[in-house]
Amino acid sequence: MSTLKKPLVTEKVSALNEKGKYGFIVDSDANKVEIKKAVEKQYGVNVEKVNTMVVMGKHKTRYTKAGVLAGRKPSYKKAIVTLAEGEVIDFYSNV
Repeated sequence: MSTLKKPLVTEKVSALNEKGKYGFIVDSDANKVEIKKAVEKQYGVNVEKVNTMVVMGKHKTRYTKAGVLAGRKPSYKKAIVTLAEGEVIDFYSNV
């Protein structure tokens, strides 16, 4: 199973891209060392720092004919990776 699931492409993370920081959704069991090695191997860049956080899933309620259905979206782990000075990752190169 891959450590990196997908890159984060949000407004907040896109603003961080100008500062050399990139966001990824990662495997919930992955640690910082594994994330660093996976990014360096997949994108061919030097990683200086990795910050991780676990995002709790939101509560969701749906009103149906059968009644109220309540549940929760799944939790996930994301990582903010800081690259060495002058290096960039281009997510849109294959589009």
